[in-house]
Amino acid sequence: DPLFHPPELALPFTLRPEALAQRIETFAGEIPFAPSDLRAETLHERLQRVYLPLWLVDADVAALWQGEVGYDYEVASHRDRYDENARGWQSQRITETRVRWEPRVGQLTRAYHNVPAPALEEEEALQRDLGVHDLQPAQPYDAAAVTRALVRLPNRSPDDAWPDALPALQQTAARECQQAAAAQHIRDFRWSPTFSGQHWTLLLQPVFTTYYLDDEGQPQPLLIHGQTGQLSGPRRASLKRAQRTALFIAAVAVLLFVLSVMGMVIGLVLPPVLLLGAIGLLIALALGVGAVVPLAIVWRFNRKRDA
Repeated sequence: DPLFHPPELALPFTLRPEALAQRIETFAGEIPFAPSDLRAETLHERLQRVYLPLWLVDADVAALWQGEVGYDYEVASHRDRYDENARGWQSQRITETRVRWEPRVGQLTRAYHNVPAPALEEEEALQRDLGVHDLQPAQPYDAAAVTRALVRLPNRSPDDAWPDALPALQQTAARECQQAAAAQHIRDFRWSPTFSGQHWTLLLQPVFTTYYLDDEGQPQPLLIHGQTGQLSGPRRASLKRAQRTALFIAAVAVLLFVLSVMGMVIGLVLPPVLLLGAIGLLIALALGVGAVVPLAIVWRFNRKRDA
Protein backbone atom coordinates (compact mmCIF):
# COMPACT_ATOMS: atom_id res chain seq x y z
CA ASP A 1 0.00 0.00 0.00
CA PRO A 2 1.62 3.32 -1.07
CA LEU A 3 0.09 5.04 1.97
CA PHE A 4 2.54 3.15 4.18
CA HIS A 5 5.61 4.25 2.20
CA PRO A 6 7.33 7.64 2.37
CA PRO A 7 6.36 10.13 -0.37
CA GLU A 8 8.57 10.15 -3.44
CA LEU A 9 8.74 13.92 -4.01
CA ALA A 10 7.96 17.19 -2.23
CA LEU A 11 7.64 20.74 -3.47
CA PRO A 12 9.50 23.34 -1.41
CA PHE A 13 7.85 26.43 0.06
CA THR A 14 9.12 29.13 -2.30
CA LEU A 15 6.88 32.03 -1.27
CA ARG A 16 9.07 34.78 0.19
CA PRO A 17 8.26 35.81 3.80
CA GLU A 18 7.68 39.43 2.81
CA ALA A 19 5.26 38.37 0.06
CA LEU A 20 3.43 36.13 2.52
CA ALA A 21 3.14 38.98 5.03
CA GLN A 22 1.81 41.27 2.29
CA ARG A 23 -0.85 38.75 1.28
CA ILE A 24 -2.05 38.42 4.87
CA GLU A 25 -2.04 42.19 5.37
CA THR A 26 -4.06 42.72 2.20
CA PHE A 27 -6.62 40.09 3.20
CA ALA A 28 -7.09 41.53 6.68
CA GLY A 29 -7.38 45.08 5.35
CA GLU A 30 -9.84 44.52 2.51
CA ILE A 31 -12.78 43.42 4.70
CA PRO A 32 -14.89 46.32 6.02
CA PHE A 33 -15.80 46.02 9.70
CA ALA A 34 -13.72 42.84 9.97
CA PRO A 35 -14.27 40.63 13.05
CA SER A 36 -12.19 41.81 15.99
CA ASP A 37 -10.07 38.63 15.80
CA LEU A 38 -9.22 39.24 12.14
CA ARG A 39 -5.91 41.07 12.41
CA ALA A 40 -2.81 40.57 10.28
CA GLU A 41 -0.55 39.92 13.27
CA THR A 42 -2.97 37.30 14.65
CA LEU A 43 -3.20 35.50 11.31
CA HIS A 44 0.58 35.48 11.06
CA GLU A 45 0.99 34.05 14.56
CA ARG A 46 -1.34 31.16 13.70
CA LEU A 47 0.42 30.22 10.46
CA GLN A 48 1.04 26.52 9.98
CA ARG A 49 2.84 24.78 7.14
CA VAL A 50 0.84 21.94 5.59
CA TYR A 51 1.59 19.54 2.75
CA LEU A 52 -1.30 18.35 0.57
CA PRO A 53 -0.87 14.97 -1.18
CA LEU A 54 -0.95 14.31 -4.91
CA TRP A 55 -0.76 10.84 -6.40
CA LEU A 56 1.97 10.05 -8.94
CA VAL A 57 1.62 6.92 -11.04
CA ASP A 58 4.11 5.07 -13.25
CA ALA A 59 2.64 2.87 -15.94
CA ASP A 60 3.75 0.81 -18.93
CA VAL A 61 1.54 1.38 -21.97
CA ALA A 62 1.03 -0.65 -25.14
CA ALA A 63 -1.48 0.85 -27.55
CA LEU A 64 -2.74 1.10 -31.09
CA TRP A 65 -3.45 4.72 -32.01
CA GLN A 66 -4.82 6.79 -34.85
CA GLY A 67 -5.32 10.46 -35.51
CA GLU A 68 -4.54 13.33 -37.83
CA VAL A 69 -1.23 15.17 -37.73
CA GLY A 70 -0.85 18.68 -39.10
CA TYR A 71 2.07 20.30 -40.90
CA ASP A 72 2.41 24.06 -41.27
CA TYR A 73 3.08 25.48 -44.71
CA GLU A 74 3.01 28.97 -46.16
CA VAL A 75 0.93 30.27 -49.04
CA ALA A 76 1.93 33.50 -50.76
CA SER A 77 -0.58 35.72 -52.55
CA HIS A 78 -0.80 39.32 -53.70
CA ARG A 79 -3.32 42.01 -52.90
CA ASP A 80 -3.73 45.07 -55.12
CA ARG A 81 -4.82 48.43 -53.77
CA TYR A 82 -5.02 51.91 -55.19
CA ASP A 83 -2.52 54.39 -53.66
CA GLU A 84 -3.91 57.94 -53.65
CA ASN A 85 -0.46 59.48 -53.15
CA ALA A 86 1.20 57.57 -55.95
CA ARG A 87 -1.96 57.81 -58.08
CA GLY A 88 -1.64 54.22 -59.11
CA TRP A 89 -2.18 50.60 -58.13
CA GLN A 90 0.22 48.95 -55.69
CA SER A 91 0.70 45.20 -55.24
CA GLN A 92 1.28 43.85 -51.72
CA ARG A 93 2.66 40.34 -51.03
CA ILE A 94 0.77 38.46 -48.31
CA THR A 95 2.05 35.28 -46.67
CA GLU A 96 -0.50 33.04 -44.93
CA THR A 97 0.27 30.01 -42.74
CA ARG A 98 -1.98 27.03 -43.33
CA VAL A 99 -2.09 23.47 -41.96
CA ARG A 100 -1.99 20.31 -44.05
CA TRP A 101 -3.66 17.42 -42.23
CA GLU A 102 -2.67 13.80 -42.85
CA PRO A 103 -4.05 10.61 -41.22
CA ARG A 104 -1.69 8.46 -39.22
CA VAL A 105 -1.93 5.12 -37.42
CA GLY A 106 0.66 3.34 -35.37
CA GLN A 107 1.70 1.35 -32.35
CA LEU A 108 2.91 2.85 -29.10
CA THR A 109 4.96 1.09 -26.43
CA ARG A 110 6.10 3.41 -23.68
CA ALA A 111 6.75 3.69 -19.96
CA TYR A 112 5.34 6.85 -18.39
CA HIS A 113 6.52 8.14 -15.05
CA ASN A 114 5.03 10.40 -12.38
CA VAL A 115 1.71 11.12 -14.06
CA PRO A 116 -0.30 13.20 -11.53
CA ALA A 117 -3.71 12.22 -10.20
CA PRO A 118 -5.74 13.82 -7.37
CA ALA A 119 -5.31 12.25 -3.94
CA LEU A 120 -8.02 14.38 -2.28
CA GLU A 121 -11.73 14.50 -2.96
CA GLU A 122 -11.56 18.31 -2.72
CA GLU A 123 -8.62 18.63 -5.15
CA GLU A 124 -10.74 20.30 -7.84
CA ALA A 125 -12.09 22.89 -5.40
CA LEU A 126 -8.58 23.55 -4.06
CA GLN A 127 -7.21 24.12 -7.55
CA ARG A 128 -10.11 26.43 -8.35
CA ASP A 129 -9.57 28.52 -5.21
CA LEU A 130 -5.77 28.39 -4.87
CA GLY A 131 -4.57 27.55 -8.36
CA VAL A 132 -2.37 24.63 -9.36
CA HIS A 133 1.14 23.96 -8.11
CA ASP A 134 4.14 24.04 -10.41
CA LEU A 135 5.51 20.50 -10.19
CA GLN A 136 8.84 21.25 -11.88
CA PRO A 137 10.73 22.26 -8.68
CA ALA A 138 9.83 18.95 -6.97
CA GLN A 139 12.68 17.48 -4.94
CA PRO A 140 13.24 14.00 -3.49
CA TYR A 141 11.37 13.63 -0.21
CA ASP A 142 13.41 14.53 2.86
CA ALA A 143 11.81 13.70 6.22
CA ALA A 144 13.85 16.43 7.93
CA ALA A 145 12.31 19.07 5.66
CA VAL A 146 8.77 18.35 6.86
CA THR A 147 9.39 17.97 10.59
CA ARG A 148 7.76 21.36 11.28
CA ALA A 149 4.84 20.81 8.96
CA LEU A 150 1.62 18.81 8.93
CA VAL A 151 1.02 16.28 6.16
CA ARG A 152 -2.50 15.64 4.95
CA LEU A 153 -3.25 12.01 4.14
CA PRO A 154 -5.07 11.06 0.91
CA ASN A 155 -8.79 10.37 1.07
CA ARG A 156 -8.85 8.85 -2.41
CA SER A 157 -7.40 5.43 -3.13
CA PRO A 158 -5.21 4.81 -6.20
CA ASP A 159 -8.03 2.78 -7.77
CA ASP A 160 -10.36 5.75 -7.33
CA ALA A 161 -7.79 8.22 -8.70
CA TRP A 162 -6.77 6.12 -11.71
CA PRO A 163 -9.54 7.39 -14.07
CA ASP A 164 -8.34 10.96 -13.44
CA ALA A 165 -4.81 10.01 -14.56
CA LEU A 166 -6.00 8.67 -17.92
CA PRO A 167 -6.53 12.06 -19.66
CA ALA A 168 -2.99 13.14 -18.76
CA LEU A 169 -1.62 9.84 -20.09
CA GLN A 170 -3.54 10.29 -23.34
CA GLN A 171 -2.34 13.89 -23.76
CA THR A 172 1.25 12.80 -23.21
CA ALA A 173 0.88 9.95 -25.69
CA ALA A 174 -0.67 12.29 -28.29
CA ARG A 175 2.18 14.75 -27.86
CA GLU A 176 4.77 12.00 -28.35
CA CYS A 177 3.01 10.69 -31.45
CA GLN A 178 2.99 14.22 -32.84
CA GLN A 179 6.72 14.53 -32.18
CA ALA A 180 7.39 11.12 -33.75
CA ALA A 181 5.60 12.28 -36.90
CA ALA A 182 7.60 15.56 -36.88
CA ALA A 183 4.27 17.41 -37.05
CA GLN A 184 3.26 20.76 -35.61
CA HIS A 185 -0.29 19.73 -34.69
CA ILE A 186 -2.37 16.67 -33.85
CA ARG A 187 -6.13 16.21 -33.64
CA ASP A 188 -8.72 13.47 -33.25
CA PHE A 189 -6.20 11.35 -31.38
CA ARG A 190 -7.67 8.00 -30.35
CA TRP A 191 -6.01 4.99 -28.82
CA SER A 192 -6.70 1.55 -27.42
CA PRO A 193 -4.23 1.24 -24.56
CA THR A 194 -3.30 -1.65 -22.32
CA PHE A 195 -1.70 -0.66 -19.01
CA SER A 196 0.62 -2.68 -16.83
CA GLY A 197 3.22 -2.22 -14.12
CA GLN A 198 1.36 0.54 -12.31
CA HIS A 199 3.31 1.95 -9.40
CA TRP A 200 1.89 4.64 -7.10
CA THR A 201 3.75 7.18 -4.98
CA LEU A 202 2.93 10.54 -3.41
CA LEU A 203 4.06 14.08 -4.06
CA LEU A 204 3.59 16.72 -1.33
CA GLN A 205 2.29 20.18 -2.26
CA PRO A 206 2.96 23.14 0.08
CA VAL A 207 0.29 25.41 1.55
CA PHE A 208 0.07 27.66 4.59
CA THR A 209 -2.97 27.55 6.86
CA THR A 210 -4.23 30.03 9.42
CA TYR A 211 -7.60 31.08 10.80
CA TYR A 212 -9.62 33.80 12.47
CA LEU A 213 -12.66 33.68 14.76
CA ASP A 214 -15.95 35.05 13.48
CA ASP A 215 -18.68 36.81 15.48
CA GLU A 216 -19.82 33.50 16.97
CA GLY A 217 -16.28 32.47 17.93
CA GLN A 218 -16.13 29.85 15.17
CA PRO A 219 -12.76 29.37 13.40
CA GLN A 220 -12.74 30.41 9.74
CA PRO A 221 -9.83 28.60 8.00
CA LEU A 222 -7.64 30.26 5.38
CA LEU A 223 -5.33 28.55 2.89
CA ILE A 224 -2.36 30.23 1.21
CA HIS A 225 -0.57 28.74 -1.81
CA GLY A 226 3.00 27.91 -0.80
CA GLN A 227 4.40 29.02 -4.18
CA THR A 228 2.23 31.88 -5.47
CA GLY A 229 0.73 33.23 -2.24
CA GLN A 230 -2.84 33.08 -3.57
CA LEU A 231 -5.17 33.10 -0.57
CA SER A 232 -8.50 31.33 -0.21
CA GLY A 233 -10.96 31.46 2.64
CA PRO A 234 -14.20 33.00 3.87
CA ARG A 235 -14.35 36.79 3.76
CA ARG A 236 -17.01 37.90 6.23
CA ALA A 237 -17.61 41.37 7.64
CA SER A 238 -18.69 41.56 11.28
CA LEU A 239 -22.31 42.54 11.88
CA LYS A 240 -21.55 43.03 15.58
CA ARG A 241 -18.84 45.59 14.85
CA ALA A 242 -21.14 47.38 12.42
CA GLN A 243 -23.91 47.43 15.04
CA ARG A 244 -21.57 48.90 17.66
CA THR A 245 -20.45 51.58 15.22
CA ALA A 246 -24.05 52.32 14.25
CA LEU A 247 -25.08 52.63 17.92
CA PHE A 248 -22.18 54.99 18.61
CA ILE A 249 -23.11 57.23 15.68
CA ALA A 250 -26.76 57.14 16.73
CA ALA A 251 -25.81 58.07 20.31
CA VAL A 252 -23.77 61.02 19.07
CA ALA A 253 -26.69 62.05 16.86
CA VAL A 254 -29.14 61.91 19.80
CA LEU A 255 -26.80 63.90 22.06
CA LEU A 256 -26.26 66.51 19.35
CA PHE A 257 -30.02 66.63 18.73
CA VAL A 258 -30.74 67.30 22.40
CA LEU A 259 -28.06 69.98 22.62
CA SER A 260 -29.33 71.59 19.41
CA VAL A 261 -32.91 71.68 20.68
CA MET A 262 -31.68 73.25 23.93
CA GLY A 263 -29.70 75.76 21.88
CA MET A 264 -32.77 76.69 19.87
CA VAL A 265 -34.75 77.18 23.07
CA ILE A 266 -32.01 79.43 24.42
CA GLY A 267 -32.00 81.15 21.02
CA LEU A 268 -35.45 82.49 21.78
CA VAL A 269 -33.68 84.70 24.31
CA LEU A 270 -30.27 84.95 22.59
CA PRO A 271 -30.97 85.03 18.81
CA PRO A 272 -27.31 84.26 17.77
CA VAL A 273 -27.57 80.88 19.48
CA LEU A 274 -30.68 80.05 17.43
CA LEU A 275 -28.63 79.69 14.24
CA LEU A 276 -26.12 77.37 15.93
CA GLY A 277 -28.96 75.25 17.26
CA ALA A 278 -30.51 74.96 13.79
CA ILE A 279 -27.16 73.93 12.24
CA GLY A 280 -26.61 71.38 15.01
CA LEU A 281 -30.10 69.99 14.45
CA LEU A 282 -29.37 69.43 10.75
CA ILE A 283 -26.06 67.72 11.56
CA ALA A 284 -27.81 65.52 14.13
CA LEU A 285 -30.40 64.44 11.57
CA ALA A 286 -27.64 63.66 9.04
CA LEU A 287 -25.79 61.57 11.63
CA GLY A 288 -28.99 59.75 12.50
CA VAL A 289 -29.47 58.77 8.86
CA GLY A 290 -25.75 57.89 8.55
CA ALA A 291 -25.99 55.47 11.46
CA VAL A 292 -27.44 52.85 9.10
CA VAL A 293 -24.47 53.11 6.70
CA PRO A 294 -22.21 50.61 8.57
CA LEU A 295 -25.04 48.07 8.63
CA ALA A 296 -25.67 48.58 4.91
CA ILE A 297 -21.96 48.16 4.10
CA VAL A 298 -21.73 44.88 6.01
CA TRP A 299 -24.97 43.55 4.52
CA ARG A 300 -23.87 44.35 0.99
CA PHE A 301 -20.36 42.93 1.46
CA ASN A 302 -21.57 39.64 2.95
CA ARG A 303 -24.36 39.33 0.41
CA LYS A 304 -21.85 39.59 -2.46
CA ARG A 305 -19.74 36.85 -0.83
CA ASP A 306 -22.80 34.61 -0.41
CA ALA A 307 -23.93 35.09 -4.01
